[in-house]
Amino acid sequence: MPPPRLSGIAMEFGLLDLKRAAARLHMDELELKHFAQREEVPSQKRGDDFFFEQRLLDEWAQRRMIGISPKKLTNEHSHAMDERSKSSGEIHISDLLSEEAIAPFLTAKNRGGVLRDMTELADSTGLVYDKDALFKGLTEREEAASTAVGGGAAFLHVKFHDEYLVSESFLALGRTNRPVFFGAPDDEGTDIFFLINCTDRRLHLHVLARLCLLAHGTTLLADLRAAPDAASMLAVLKSAEESLLGTLRR
Repeated sequence: MPPPRLSGIAMEFGLLDLKRAAARLHMDELELKHFAQREEVPSQKRGDDFFFEQRLLDEWAQRRMIGISPKKLTNEHSHAMDERSKSSGEIHISDLLSEEAIAPFLTAKNRGGVLRDMTELADSTGLVYDKDALFKGLTEREEAASTAVGGGAAFLHVKFHDEYLVSESFLALGRTNRPVFFGAPDDEGTDIFFLINCTDRRLHLHVLARLCLLAHGTTLLADLRAAPDAASMLAVLKSAEESLLGTLRR
């Protein structure tokens, strides 16, 4: 008996076959199939075919982005840049951050306190539709897997992307007075927290990839720690991003 076929309606409501899922992730089909066979990516097997729920696939892609090697991260960032340039032109993530959304002296001493403070900071911009939903989404994400990337940084975001959570895409940035245990892969404390709020899934992955590159390939984190105030922290991000883009264009 042949494997059951998914109708166009099923696809429309969030299930992707292997080809579509691989294209969504800019990944080789065979590589994604191997992940599915090893049950490293959420999937459904029907006969010999694998199918992927969009929401779970996107959440897996976010977690994978944080942990992949610098070489693969650079490739992911290149794909994201290509997509953005085709749809709406190149974007600087520093343009998504304003001084008003930067808190240089957070007093939180644990994960829950950081998430509350960062939610309040984001809400103070007036761009968040539902503060409680944002806090819940951030908490769910950290409980599933930490967004800390090592080196003292974490890139907070909700577990499942919701384009209607905020009125427009923006970043918030907080720096705690002392490092907080946040489940970083290097087991060190975390004191630099970016909160990513994007209305577009592709922009979200683009921002996440660039932040990871900035954290691992520039002096951004050290410079943010040395910055005396919000204006200086914003200037540091702008400078680091310009330097990174200059290197990538060579």
